Amino acid sequence: MKRLVFKVGTATLYEDGHLSKRIDEIVELLSELNKKYEVLLVSSGAVGAGYTRCPLDKSKLENKQALAAIGQPLLMKEYKERFHKYDVTVAQVLVTAADFDSRKRTENAKKMINVLLENKVIPIINENDSVSVEEILFGDNDQLSAYVTYYFNADMLFILSDIDAFYTDNPKTNKSAKPLKVVKEIKDEWLKQECNPNDKFATGGIVTKLKAAKFLMDRGKSMFLASGFNLDDVKSFIKGEHKGGTLFMGEK
Repeated sequence: MKRLVFKVGTATLYEDGHLSKRIDEIVELLSELNKKYEVLLVSSGAVGAGYTRCPLDKSKLENKQALAAIGQPLLMKEYKERFHKYDVTVAQVLVTAADFDSRKRTENAKKMINVLLENKVIPIINENDSVSVEEILFGDNDQLSAYVTYYFNADMLFILSDIDAFYTDNPKTNKSAKPLKVVKEIKDEWLKQECNPNDKFATGGIVTKLKAAKFLMDRGKSMFLASGFNLDDVKSFIKGEHKGGTLFMGEK
């Protein structure tokens, strides 16, 4: 592997309405990986960050867009300061679904991303929520991160989540549910489950992660789902040991 995409969800970044210390651990991991790999970060959290300064009712679209506009620079400031400790430069990249519908815009974005990565700059990518209404389609950036992985020629997507693996059933309601280490096929009935985000600012859940996995697997790429609360499984996997988490394996 050479080029890696990491997606971090709102529920991982925020806890009780405040930025969690988990962001420090994630930044430390990505800074270390940036020495050996090309690293891209797809980060949610702009709406949550905006809410800490201006608690608007996010059920209204215009309020949610306003919260994203307030929160995006706050979120980038937090990332910039933390990555600076490791002498890593970051860049903000805001995209919409339309950017991937246009071959020309996609190609231009790819060239820009390549320049950043060649200079060891970590692109921090988010959906441009202040002008976009497609987040409901992307699903808390899960599917956006799959698009980024595919269209920007990355080797694998790592989703760091409050969901530590894909289970045979819902582990919160069925204590007999077991985590699956490898998934080679996404069943249709899995995609018809109810979307169940755990954080009030999140729009994803396991279904959007399965859709992201299917998008990549259908195109011969793989995705690794693991906990963002404890990064041991991700670290082990990158070192070649698959201890926990789920690998959605695409056939090349």
